[in-house]
Amino acid sequence: MAGRTKKNQSSGVPKALLEKQKKLVPLRLAQVRGNRSQRSFAKELGVFQQNVNRYETGTTPHADFLITLALRENISLDWLLLGKGRSKK
Repeated sequence: MAGRTKKNQSSGVPKALLEKQKKLVPLRLAQVRGNRSQRSFAKELGVFQQNVNRYETGTTPHADFLITLALRENISLDWLLLGKGRSKK
């Protein structure tokens, strides 16, 4: 396997690419939050501040949170999760 890229066995996506995208989600989430405190942002989204903190420090957000975020903030999940396209719809 010399010279070959390791791939996630179930998806066929290179593991390095998957890890890179996962590390960028918290940065994009913080960008969406902007100057708002984590507490006020969480309140607007109907979650606890601790959830926002976890998501901004690398825990993968739950689907309900992502859907709520996309609808309330009018953002593209393709952009948030993959960095594709524009942030706003």
